[in-house]
Amino acid sequence: MELFKKILIANRAEIAVRIIRACKELGIKTVAVYSDVEKESLHVKFADEAICIGPAISAQSYLNIPGILSAAEITDSEAIHPGYGFLSENPHFAEACATSGITFIGPTPENIRVGGDKAKARQIMKRRGIPVVPGSDGPVVSEELAMKVAKKIGFPVIIKASAGGGGRGMRIVKEEGDLEHAFYMAQREALTAFGNGELYVEQYIPNIRHIEVQIMADGKGNVIHLGERDCSIQRRHQKLIEEAPSPVSTEKFRKKIGEFAVRAARAIKYKNIGTIEFIVDMEGNIYFMEINTRVQVEHPVTEMVSGIDLIKEQIKLAAGFPIEYKQQQVKIYGHSIECRINAEDPERFIPSPGKITFLSLPGGPGVRVDTAAYSGWTVPPHYDSLIAKIIVHGRNREEAISRMKRALDEFIIEGIKTTTPFHKKVCSHQNFLKGEFDTGFIEKINNSGQQAPQ
Repeated sequence: MELFKKILIANRAEIAVRIIRACKELGIKTVAVYSDVEKESLHVKFADEAICIGPAISAQSYLNIPGILSAAEITDSEAIHPGYGFLSENPHFAEACATSGITFIGPTPENIRVGGDKAKARQIMKRRGIPVVPGSDGPVVSEELAMKVAKKIGFPVIIKASAGGGGRGMRIVKEEGDLEHAFYMAQREALTAFGNGELYVEQYIPNIRHIEVQIMADGKGNVIHLGERDCSIQRRHQKLIEEAPSPVSTEKFRKKIGEFAVRAARAIKYKNIGTIEFIVDMEGNIYFMEINTRVQVEHPVTEMVSGIDLIKEQIKLAAGFPIEYKQQQVKIYGHSIECRINAEDPERFIPSPGKITFLSLPGGPGVRVDTAAYSGWTVPPHYDSLIAKIIVHGRNREEAISRMKRALDEFIIEGIKTTTPFHKKVCSHQNFLKGEFDTGFIEKINNSGQQAPQ
């Protein structure tokens, strides 16, 4: 059994750079693809080969399946790593890779389909005895059926798109009279965003933690988990700060949620790495939420506390290697926090593309920066605004927070606005310091007018 000789990376920016680094350490050649506005991007400079696949518009470049497959064939690439976003959770792309004789570095097309159909995933987990939030047993095809389910479980409820993500196609309904309008708004938004208007209904649970578990599966019956990440610091369902382990975690809690995650992966015969996401209520009850069938943006915090390189493991698993770890060998060391730095106005969160005139990255003990930014690089307006991830590791949460504050102070960028000031405020807020927060933390601060202590 051998690793691939050459891998094409069907992505851009920091995740493409991250994959290239893993490949270099494994002795694998890399091919970068890029749109015509990204010729000077760092992933293009770092890769062994680079090929332009189209104009700036994603549909004609990073989402262009025939163009990406052609690039792989021209460069004799044996495998394609999709990163996150773009085509990473597209089952048709995974199938097209297989048809072309190219290995898709990720789960099976069927895994991706189940992960993308949240209503179906709920049904599977419920049958396997994994707790799910009370709600519809499958998709609700009409407003009348949604009302029937809502009355049965009781208001408030939340309507969600089966194919949704990032808060799109989602509406909270507090009263019976609001359901009809919310149903059609969610359906219209889901159709626009995902091309699929299918919805399901759940009981709305306020004040929740968003906790996810990293899993690895080799398709040979071996499944392990690498502990949990707390992703509760969010703005409009978009994650902003993640940490591992969760501030509320105990050994008993980790064992329980980890067993649920492993059982969930086995239920769909999962292969490669993935993430099982849960919500945890104020009483500590755990409920399955969804499956993410790709590497997560926040994967570095798990790497920092486990010492396991997840990108390398993805590549090895895709090449047919078995998992080289037993569950009892996985140990969690210290604490890690990640701040997502976006090219956005820190007050209004409006994108701030443009040329970076000066950039100095933080360093020192326990600090890691995943980025594709550099002085002189122009942040394009066409893509996601994430430009850097600052990740820190400490012996405990207190040290990790102190390191993050230092790292944020050392992160100097000129020419564009970034969300760094926002992260500084959060990391100094008393509730964050105490680990007392939920998914509504940011909204509560904004609505109350509270300021982080200076």
